[in-house]
Amino acid sequence: MSDLAEYIVDAELPVTERFDVYPEIDPTKHFVDKTSKGKVFLITGVSRGIGKELAISYAEAGASLIFCSRTPKTLEEVKQEVLRTDLATEVVSVVTDVIEVKQVEALVKAGVDRFGRLDMAIANAEKLTDRDARRHSLLMMSASGMIYRICILSALGEQDPFAWWSVLEVNLRGTHSLAHFTLPHLAKTNGYFVAILSLGSQLLVPNGSAYVISKRGVNRLIEFVALEHPNVKAFALHPGVVLTEMNIQSGFKPVHAIGLLVATTVYLTSGNAD
Repeated sequence: MSDLAEYIVDAELPVTERFDVYPEIDPTKHFVDKTSKGKVFLITGVSRGIGKELAISYAEAGASLIFCSRTPKTLEEVKQEVLRTDLATEVVSVVTDVIEVKQVEALVKAGVDRFGRLDMAIANAEKLTDRDARRHSLLMMSASGMIYRICILSALGEQDPFAWWSVLEVNLRGTHSLAHFTLPHLAKTNGYFVAILSLGSQLLVPNGSAYVISKRGVNRLIEFVALEHPNVKAFALHPGVVLTEMNIQSGFKPVHAIGLLVATTVYLTSGNAD
């Protein structure tokens, strides 16, 4: 069994653990001053949770948006919620399955054709595992006493190989496809590429090989984005344990506000941290 204590930040380091938005990254100024006005941001996986909150926040900051989901109904619902936040927001929404390379290419093309530029791309679409495998879990405790619930899946040799690979197709291939088609545009604007990750990228979770390998791969992919495209600022962000449908289905108890990740992302892509 993996021990999360191995991965907890040393208490001697001068860091403060945060669970919600704090003054240094408070996005209120960006909302009031519309600091993203004139910029174009693309977000995948906006149907719920983190992606949805990111879309709403960037609309409030004045950005034009390109976003996608696999489900037409939820995609339209998010679009309407974005417009309720700011009726002036320009939106391109495209039904997209990120495992389909041509669909990702079409998503990027639709947005760039409409707006003529791209300033940021966020790879948020992800897959944990097949739903049937989420019924079993184990509890793990960090050095600080925080309890985590980790999904138990079948061992590597017992999992359906197509189901196993489908996780990598969404998480790793989907992120790569988004990077491939957005980086030429982001390089022109000195833009940002952001991948939403997971604590799983740093753990050796029993029977969780597909998810962990995919997220570990995305971590390394972001390093290559930074290395090979120096004009693009690249970030891999772990959101903490937040209230999302995926975490609920997995049995995780949320301890971090989604707003913490959203505010961090807005701060990092505002130019203030460059």
